[in-house]
Amino acid sequence: MTIGLLFPGQGSQKVGMGREVYEQSAAARAIFAEANAVLGFDLAALCFDGPEADLTATENTQPALLTVSVALLAALAEAGIELKPSVVAGHSLGEYSALVAAKALDFATALRLVRQRGELMAQASEGAMAAIIGLDLAPLEAICANVSELGACVVANQNAHGQLVISGSSAVVAAASEQAKAAGAKKIMPLNVSAAFHSPLMEATAAGLAPAIAAATIHAAHVPVIANSTAQPISSAAEIRAELVAQITAPVRWIATIEQMAALGVKTVIEIGAGNVLTGLVKRIDPSLQRLNLASFDDIAKIGEYNNAQ
Repeated sequence: MTIGLLFPGQGSQKVGMGREVYEQSAAARAIFAEANAVLGFDLAALCFDGPEADLTATENTQPALLTVSVALLAALAEAGIELKPSVVAGHSLGEYSALVAAKALDFATALRLVRQRGELMAQASEGAMAAIIGLDLAPLEAICANVSELGACVVANQNAHGQLVISGSSAVVAAASEQAKAAGAKKIMPLNVSAAFHSPLMEATAAGLAPAIAAATIHAAHVPVIANSTAQPISSAAEIRAELVAQITAPVRWIATIEQMAALGVKTVIEIGAGNVLTGLVKRIDPSLQRLNLASFDDIAKIGEYNNAQ
């Protein structure tokens, strides 16, 4: 089958996520129970009831989104639906969910890593980020290059054509934003974040997580994973270890990731997890791709009908 699975990252979370599949699937409940045991607190209650401020804390958001995606995968398997993707990918944090789906990481290992990743990212306090709407990647990369003598500035989230995020030192992001506005950007939105994620300013975070990644049990992926940092398929344990460190400081090359999937023959993408952010981005990147979502228990029947028709 020409299926690609996609897994969301931060920004897709919302209070109530996962409740429906938890209530209707024993397999999903087992995933949440495992998460509670590994993390040492009631993640299920946090996902279902909030408070929102706690759910959106980076150290909680990351394991919460991973758990919802894996719970949905478990419920799908429980229903007897076996998807056979040719490739998988996840947006930033979602790369961990993709690695669980590809059987490169077991769920408990992924949970521990993303909890530590979230804690380290929450401690980062240098730099800023801004969304740039209505400007394409090449001119925005040129603007970042123009201001780079002042400090770090990269197009950190290459989400879709005309939907980009820059990241770097605060003064440089401000300067790049002004140049982007002069170049015709429709909207500039400073983001409410603690640091310059997916930029060279996150090197301390990458260094802090590297020992845990080196010590973790990682297997070769059963299906290729399109790496955030390179938009190239990877599968070996060594490649995965290198990617999990690199993706903290490198831009998320989501446009190139989806283009790579299409080049590999993918015709249908299925987003598995909270919300539908990624399928929205796919529509902007390559509207010829069929898009499906598995975000709730009710979606399982729809995915089953699609699978049976192949």
